[in-house]
Amino acid sequence: MAPDLAPKSIVDVRNIAPRDRHPLIFTTFRALETGDTMELVNDHDPRPLYYQFQNDAPGSFTWAYLESGPQTWRVAITRIAPEQPESSGSCCGGGCSGGRA
Repeated sequence: MAPDLAPKSIVDVRNIAPRDRHPLIFTTFRALETGDTMELVNDHDPRPLYYQFQNDAPGSFTWAYLESGPQTWRVAITRIAPEQPESSGSCCGGGCSGGRA
């Protein structure tokens, strides 16, 4: 079944303090169910946020520009899978004995 591309929520961060933007965006994303889309509205290209998503939620989202400036950027962020659990801290994600015999 194709994901519903109509946004479940629109997060317009243009009038939000910069320090509060990413926490709000990630809280909104984490509340999405698989297949749900949020629309981000920003006053600059959110490319650094894309890289943060790649780092914090790899493989769990798609990113599609709906509008690319020069004054407004709109991005559809769709959850395509649950986020992976935190790593166990071992070199291989828990698949080895971590140096213990």
